[in-house]
Amino acid sequence: MNREMSVNGSFYPASADDIQKYFEYFTKVYDDNYTLPNTKTRAVIVPHAGYVFSGYTANIAHRMLEHSGIKRFVVIGPSHRVAFHGVSICPYEKYDTPFGSIESDQEIVKMLQEQLQLSFFPQAHHEHSTEVQFPFLKYYIPDIKLVELVYSSAYSDTISGIIDFLLQQQDIGIIISTDLSHFYTLKEANTLDEICVEAIENLDITKLHQGCEACGMIGVEGMIKSAKKSGLHGHILDYRTSAEMSHDEQSVVGYVSAYFE
Repeated sequence: MNREMSVNGSFYPASADDIQKYFEYFTKVYDDNYTLPNTKTRAVIVPHAGYVFSGYTANIAHRMLEHSGIKRFVVIGPSHRVAFHGVSICPYEKYDTPFGSIESDQEIVKMLQEQLQLSFFPQAHHEHSTEVQFPFLKYYIPDIKLVELVYSSAYSDTISGIIDFLLQQQDIGIIISTDLSHFYTLKEANTLDEICVEAIENLDITKLHQGCEACGMIGVEGMIKSAKKSGLHGHILDYRTSAEMSHDEQSVVGYVSAYFE
């Protein structure tokens, strides 16, 4: 079976040509103003809204992964549609994208199922927080192999345990998906999101719990815990809100991308 697309044509264009135009535009805007960090990373945090709102922020992180040399990745995101206990692993053979299918890394699936006893909840794998990353990954790393993990009611220690295990494997990258605050005024969102951004950059879990309202908070906290244990450092790539595109400053969503090295 394939992991079919569920938000193509809504969160991102259905056409590969249209998606490519987005990516080329995001890249040009960034490169006209900044220089991509000259370093390799195995772990990033990315947003997961519609490309028109958060695609620029996510694109920077995915370009970092393009230069990592890694071809095997695990995408970890929160469930927005169904509630369940724990973490669901996708066992399907391929992931559909407008750029063509991505092969599932069945070796990683088997390792995670055997070592960490992860379950499979089919309804969880119609999830946009993970799916919006797939076209980026296929575009920037055409021969990538992938595993999708979606969590609902889970502990950050559980996510951290998964990340710890993956970091021990040397050749596996990790993508943590989250948006930040939702539907505050721009001023309020900036205040709340600054807490999240500082917590990620400083690997500060105490700070994270002082007002951060990330929808993928569990994944972010798990990543911070694992980064500290592994001696990694957090680096912010971009922060912005939906107001930059919508011009609505009364109800905004915050987005951040970051990498760890």
